[in-house]
Amino acid sequence: MRAQSSPDSFGTILSRLAKRLGLESRLFELRLQRQWYEIVGDPIAAHTWPDQIRFKKLYLLVRNSVWLQQLTFFKPALLAKINDQTGVELVTDIIFRVAELPPRHQPTGLATDSGGQHAISEAALIEASAHAAAVRDPDLKDRLTQLMAASFSRPSRR
Repeated sequence: MRAQSSPDSFGTILSRLAKRLGLESRLFELRLQRQWYEIVGDPIAAHTWPDQIRFKKLYLLVRNSVWLQQLTFFKPALLAKINDQTGVELVTDIIFRVAELPPRHQPTGLATDSGGQHAISEAALIEASAHAAAVRDPDLKDRLTQLMAASFSRPSRR
């Protein structure tokens, strides 16, 4: 009689299937895009975007040549951070490309009241939107509006 073995978890089964179908790199690429701000931090993430992974090379879009030059010095640290996410070396090199970054909808965490943050009131959002109306860049306008609204919603410390 065959011994009973414990069933594999759903995650383990999916992981094996992804590896067998050659989707491991693509799944990591999507996870990297979703968690980019947490992996590299706000200063770098605001000026970069992980475009794709091909043949173990991460193609990283960079806002301008100044940031591209600066990031070349951080390449080993970026590689280490990225590969720490999987525990496996899925990326062996980073190729920087100057390009327009795609619009991102990165949650700022300002509208939540978890973790010591205060909820943004509707009135604060309307007031902040009026102040940011002159800003032409839609991404900058949205971030500025959220930041001002969060500031307006905080209780004053007097």
